[in-house]
Amino acid sequence: MKKTNICTIQNSKIVLDNEIIFETQAENFSHFAKEAYKNLELNYPKFHKMDNLSKLAFLASEMILKDDDHSRTALVFANKSSSLDTDFKYQESINSQENYFPSPAVFVYTLPNICVGEISIKHKMQTENAFFVLDEFDEQFLNDYSWQILQSGKADRVLCGWVELFQENYNAFVYLLTL
Repeated sequence: MKKTNICTIQNSKIVLDNEIIFETQAENFSHFAKEAYKNLELNYPKFHKMDNLSKLAFLASEMILKDDDHSRTALVFANKSSSLDTDFKYQESINSQENYFPSPAVFVYTLPNICVGEISIKHKMQTENAFFVLDEFDEQFLNDYSWQILQSGKADRVLCGWVELFQENYNAFVYLLTL
């Protein structure tokens, strides 16, 4: 397999193939994501409704996928915290005295695989996708799983990555695999 187009996001910086694509002094992830979306001229209105984990995965993926045809690209992502960041926000909406009912807009994002769903919808992907929750980044595991997908003929490429976000700690390492 060949690994291409490596994107990392951390410390208010997006790096693609060792080149800084975007950098800011944003005070938190939400501000960073908004600034990156605007600066990179991404055009996907649903971005503003996404939770932070989905925004992180989306930004990293967009740097690699862009507007090319990815209908035969699979997605294999992982992280440690699952959707815990959003789960806490959802619990807060339940506990809030102001809201008798919890927010369905937040509930949608209480599963980590929603972020791969958002990417799949944007790029009209018709292939496999998986989101694993692991104790730590295990590139060999992700590559082995991707190898099986590529060998099966179910996809021509696999977008792999680690997209970890909990509170203000975030890190994305996303790359494209081909045969």
